[in-house]
Amino acid sequence: MTSDSRSDSRTDPRFERALASLRGVAVGDALGSQFFVPANLALLKRRELPPGDWQWTDDTEMAASVVSVLAGHHRIDQDALARSFAVHHDFDRGYGPAVNRMLRLVREGGDWRELAAGLFDGRGSWGNGAAMRIAPLGAWYAGDPEQAAHQAEISAYTTHQHREAVMGAMAVAVAAALAAAPDAPPTPEELLDGVVALVPRSAVGAGLRRARDMLDYDDPGTVAAVLGRGRRTAAHDTVPFALWSAARGLGDFERAFWTTAQVGGDVDTNCAIVGGVVAAAPAGAPPERWRERTEALPEWLAAPAAS
Repeated sequence: MTSDSRSDSRTDPRFERALASLRGVAVGDALGSQFFVPANLALLKRRELPPGDWQWTDDTEMAASVVSVLAGHHRIDQDALARSFAVHHDFDRGYGPAVNRMLRLVREGGDWRELAAGLFDGRGSWGNGAAMRIAPLGAWYAGDPEQAAHQAEISAYTTHQHREAVMGAMAVAVAAALAAAPDAPPTPEELLDGVVALVPRSAVGAGLRRARDMLDYDDPGTVAAVLGRGRRTAAHDTVPFALWSAARGLGDFERAFWTTAQVGGDVDTNCAIVGGVVAAAPAGAPPERWRERTEALPEWLAAPAAS
């Protein structure tokens, strides 16, 4: 890719939408991770911000690679995405042990196809890692949820080849594509109906249908008790509640964050997913004071991942 085409990608409205969603991922991830600190739990109950600056985790680092590859290729190139994951992998960002090992082996010349397929005795990972990073892709494909689902499926296979993990990624991408549509934002019902329509039969899909039926519930704890809150870090234990919370919080990032964080579980990932979907919408940006306290996005985003 030439320097001119790289520059052009920076003014591409698709990139701007993806970047807005990525900022939402980063704020949700970084602030959510603060509530793994026991001293901050009392603040969570009072919906008060923890002190200091907030560092994001593997959720944001991997989402940045998704955006970089889209900027460089205008689609998901699996080899480029796997390389970006491996090259930018920071062990201290909180990756799971299986992904840590896989990305190290990719850096050393391993084939991501064999490594991802071989995880968990050949079953592949059903974790929420493919879903946590994918909202910016949905924002890139604003108003085209079918293409968002297709590209999310392709992206998931680079690390997560279990059906449930793939379905989780597709669901989040579709939600972000619907939220980012240039027309009037969808209602909560329209958002989840659109996601359910494009997610094939699966445990994730079943959870999403339950989430749709629970949109009139006001207690997030009750909803999370039914749908899951990511304690098993599985896609089907994470995505339905995250999209329930995102659907109810469209247009109000702050409300969506606190609704999500208060139920506990895999707080950083739940809030990264919700933040990415909500921030994909034109009126969904996180509060400026929250952005200012969140670690800056990685500098290498200025150089899109190209072949």
